[in-house]
Amino acid sequence: MHRASDYLGEQGPFCQQVSGYQVRESQLALCDAIDETLAAGNVLAAEAGTGIGKTFAYLVPALLSGKKIVISTGTRHLQDQLFHTDLPRVIKALSVHSTSALLKGRSNYLCLHRLKLAPHLGFVNRETRSLLGEIEEWSTTTQSGDISQLGSIAEDSYVWPMVTSTVDNCLGGECDFWDRCFIARARKQAQLADVVVINHHLLLADMTLKNEGFAELLPEADAFIIDEAHQLYDVAARFFGNTVSSRQLISLAKDSIAEHVNEAADMGELRDYAEQLEKTARDFRLALGEAGLREAWHKIQYRSAVKQASGSLVTALQDLLAALQLAAERGRGLEQCYERAQYLMSCLNIFQQEKTVHETDDDSVAGNQSVLWYETHSKSFMLHATPIDIAAIFQQHTDNFSAAWVFTSATLQVNKRFDHFAHNIGLENYNSGVWDSPFDYKKQSLLYLPDNLPQPSEPSFTNALMQAALPVLQASEGRAFVLFTSYYAMHKAYDYLKQRLPYELLVQGDLPKHQLLEKFRQTENAILLGTSSFWEGVDVRGKSLSCVIIDKLPFASPGDPVMQARIDAIKRRGGHAFMDFQVPQAVIALKQGVGRLIRDVNDSGVVMIGDPRLKQKSYGRIFLNSLPPMPVTSDVAEVEQFFSDIPQTHKAVADAAQPVSG
Repeated sequence: MHRASDYLGEQGPFCQQVSGYQVRESQLALCDAIDETLAAGNVLAAEAGTGIGKTFAYLVPALLSGKKIVISTGTRHLQDQLFHTDLPRVIKALSVHSTSALLKGRSNYLCLHRLKLAPHLGFVNRETRSLLGEIEEWSTTTQSGDISQLGSIAEDSYVWPMVTSTVDNCLGGECDFWDRCFIARARKQAQLADVVVINHHLLLADMTLKNEGFAELLPEADAFIIDEAHQLYDVAARFFGNTVSSRQLISLAKDSIAEHVNEAADMGELRDYAEQLEKTARDFRLALGEAGLREAWHKIQYRSAVKQASGSLVTALQDLLAALQLAAERGRGLEQCYERAQYLMSCLNIFQQEKTVHETDDDSVAGNQSVLWYETHSKSFMLHATPIDIAAIFQQHTDNFSAAWVFTSATLQVNKRFDHFAHNIGLENYNSGVWDSPFDYKKQSLLYLPDNLPQPSEPSFTNALMQAALPVLQASEGRAFVLFTSYYAMHKAYDYLKQRLPYELLVQGDLPKHQLLEKFRQTENAILLGTSSFWEGVDVRGKSLSCVIIDKLPFASPGDPVMQARIDAIKRRGGHAFMDFQVPQAVIALKQGVGRLIRDVNDSGVVMIGDPRLKQKSYGRIFLNSLPPMPVTSDVAEVEQFFSDIPQTHKAVADAAQPVSG
């Protein structure tokens, strides 16, 4: 075979070996474009429509290239799907002898040192002892230490942070358990593998030398394939900044006590200073105010209660830091606590300055400004210094690697252009292309834009929208996602719908996300109400999901401190923040939300968007131009007719094509 795409073609092994596989011309073209990029060491931005099979399109050239390839996905779930399902299928079909490795962040692996310390980390009740005993038993048999493999304990269980490490508390090569360390083993396998599957968090953490994985992996790679690349900007902003949280401070306090018991039991003052730090961290959280705040730091930093609590927190950390400096020579655990305290002190000092933005001291990102802001939860807080513009930082980091880069997603373009994506992450010399979805949106879908709804800012909007949605939900017989831009609107809509529909309503927050989705799939005619976390990364195929209703265009709140800082920066440069940044960001989010509907060649359904600005504002055309080519109507009768025709539509589509694989 002469081209990579030949393997995916009619004479290739996938047609013979992969059940339900169908040749897609767009998939073949994408495969060859990626193959050329890997061979030449170039940069490619590739928008691959839903259902095209982009995973096979990049795995085939990656495995045939003979190069060291790092593949980064958006989530751990996608990592597992790629590594455990897709990669083995492609390796088998190609009959290649490539080795592959899965590498996650350190919080996904059991730490034997932390397991030993766990009983000393504070109050341990009967339930905790039972869970720790179960983990102790599992630790003697597991080969990978990947906590997702111990299915009897939920991945979000409170016990896992007690027995997994962080960048802060890992002892590295000086750990007594280093020769049995699961993270070290996973890293070694990754270094030896031809293809390594990671996620964006790990990619950015390693790229910024924050040591979530290990700095040796990235420079060795010949190529990087970034799947779900539209998420990269937000992840990068988080990792290129600095954060200090109550979790970090309290964890330092508890670990200092545990290491004091383990390595310096005679230094009782360590416990006193650690307990004082934990108390002042909790007091500082109370001084910040109610839960659910996300504000610029300068708005509260001069309030007397905040200023006093902040000063007490700094003093408590300074006292513990001084005690740890004396104790550090007693053992690696205490030395490491001392290093953590130094880092947290440097972060806290950022928030003591009398500026609204922070100028970084990092030579690699000199001149870049960060906005200072904070957020509160019921019992915790986080202080952030987030870069206002990450493009130059990301570009500097990628320039460190002489490698090919492939950025791919179903949602990279805005108004048929890649400018927004490229500008956000600093891409300059790159090739780009669009490979359209094989789905027949003109037959499989309908876009309903109801008339005569109030403006989204009016108090009556949500009830008016739900009133307009009632005949749609009745015609679809439930089987719908109703997506909102705020929790307030979601709950208001629930109150309206629960009295008027016979279908079961599932509301985000009532159950963990994966359980809510599973219940939706298993419940006939269910309606799921959700906010931002259900706009993307959710895949429900078949008749269970036949309608997606979106309340408003998903503009980020201009009151968000990071968004406001970016708006101000664009204005200072003479740009138009709304059209240059806010609209493109909202377009990408809307494309993701709309993309929940048609996930398979056999799917059919209606998307309803209630925001009248789509038709009333000039920028509405940008949103519409960026969506799949769906027929548009403002007549609810056409919606009802569409649903009445769905059984015939399903049959016609099913006769025409088979499900797409890869």
